[in-house]
Amino acid sequence: MTAARGVLLCPITMGLLLQSLFLLLLLLLLGSCLHPAAAFPKGCYPSEEEGLKTFRCSNAQLTEVPRDIPNDTNKLYLDFNQIPFLPRNAFQDLPLLLELDLSHNAIARIETGAFQGLAEHLHSLDLSSNRLVSVSKDAFSNLKAKVNLSNNPWLCDCRLQELIRAVELAADSSGGIVCDSSTQEEHVGKAFLQVIADTDFCNVYKKTTDIAMLVTMFGWFAMVISYLVYYVRQNQEDARRHLEYLKSLPSKQRRSEESSTISTVV
Repeated sequence: MTAARGVLLCPITMGLLLQSLFLLLLLLLLGSCLHPAAAFPKGCYPSEEEGLKTFRCSNAQLTEVPRDIPNDTNKLYLDFNQIPFLPRNAFQDLPLLLELDLSHNAIARIETGAFQGLAEHLHSLDLSSNRLVSVSKDAFSNLKAKVNLSNNPWLCDCRLQELIRAVELAADSSGGIVCDSSTQEEHVGKAFLQVIADTDFCNVYKKTTDIAMLVTMFGWFAMVISYLVYYVRQNQEDARRHLEYLKSLPSKQRRSEESSTISTVV
């Protein structure tokens, strides 16, 4: 009887054990699936739009570019946040990124190399409605994306002119690049492309630099000439005084000293 009971209990025990193992495995699988989502910043979530892997962090109160963005992301939305600047290699782990939206932030500075690693695939970059005043063209080196730079408080100068020539502007965005300040006050409030149709900021800067160099060289030349004139006049004055002194000496001594003085002057 006892043996029979043991035979009956054994399958039940094995069944419970297998069920426990199955539940444990299921929990582990669920945990591994949920873990990446838990690592995302609050307000950020992955999705799929038109067959493209998308990561949205719109209006998530971010103050920096988030880490742990899936590296197979095709479209990244970081718009309507408070990101103040873009550091070097900010997007280096996103080699498949096609679209990057950084509009409506507080970006005032972009370090050279911020978009490093995006040159191959990125075709759309939105930096509109930020706080950009002046950016080096080197920050967009080798970038082939169409860039939206509208609605920023731009300083219209040679640096901005070089930047505009180095990037491809997004369609219908050029009119939004307006001079908030300028090296020439009459340009303030005007569209930059309208201004550079009549003004070459870089050429004006070059002319100003050339004039400054000429003025500096003329100043040094005038100082050298003044010194030479002073030196010659001083020597002439010393020679005249010495001759007058010799004239006051007895005749014999005067002749020998005069000949010595003349030979020295010559």
